[in-house]
Amino acid sequence: MEVNNKYIRFDWAVKRMLRDKANFAVLEGLITVLTGEVVKIEELLESEGNQESASDKFNRVDIKAKNVKGEIIIVEVQLTRQLYFLQRMLYGVSKAITEHIDIGQKYDEVKKVYSINILYFDLGKGSDYLYHGKTVFTGVHTNDLLEVNTKEAKELRMRVPQDIFPEYYIIRVNEFNSVATTPIEEWLDYLKNNRIKDDTSTPGLKEARQKLLYMTMSDKERQAYDKHMDDIMVQNDVLDTAKMEGRAEGRAEGRAEGRAEGRAEGEQSKAIDIAKNLKSMGLSIADIKNATGLSEDDIMKI
Repeated sequence: MEVNNKYIRFDWAVKRMLRDKANFAVLEGLITVLTGEVVKIEELLESEGNQESASDKFNRVDIKAKNVKGEIIIVEVQLTRQLYFLQRMLYGVSKAITEHIDIGQKYDEVKKVYSINILYFDLGKGSDYLYHGKTVFTGVHTNDLLEVNTKEAKELRMRVPQDIFPEYYIIRVNEFNSVATTPIEEWLDYLKNNRIKDDTSTPGLKEARQKLLYMTMSDKERQAYDKHMDDIMVQNDVLDTAKMEGRAEGRAEGRAEGRAEGRAEGEQSKAIDIAKNLKSMGLSIADIKNATGLSEDDIMKI
């Protein structure tokens, strides 16, 4: 990619650039592509990442927004592995719900939350790069989907639980290896490879082509960004080295344990053969026990 067409990584954009209202269109585009609904951000809210340590802020960035429908959207980028990521994802959504309703308010004031999680590490087992989670209530015996009565604008309406309960999106960036032909694939290509098609019409990316260009940053911003990229490379190298050393150590320990187990099994087999001979010669169990080191139970089984 030519330097003139070099684009800023999304995690840096979330941290430094997409909080500016002039750049909301990039974030709106990603959310629109994921949800299938045109999204307009009304305002940004205080996010959890603003209150974390320097180490956490390096490995994780997030942004919390409210759309024009009053719904809350959390977008999080996680660079390194976290064992309890799903639990923290649930905690973040629960916190967002409770923070935006006051004691005494009616339950119809509870806001729907979308949690969008962009991960650069292996979360676990799964072959897709995009997962979507939502709540449905299915009849145990009838297999039908539950619909509930709600009151909106003084009218009773039927709604399904997923209209109310949080929705989750998990984007596993490293699992994407396709040629980008659809809007979501174009977004994954940008998230993984920092590539944006010159003729893209994908929501958010056509704006990113103008707003997230590396060369549009000031010298000071470029220096900070370059250092951030260097730090990511060093961290990834350290993590990869630790994984390789861990695997090598595991193999070495396995070989050592295998040799020890083999010796122990050989000695046990030899002791049993000796015990058989001594038993056939009429020696007492006590004498055989002293000669071989076998237990009384083992000798009785021979």
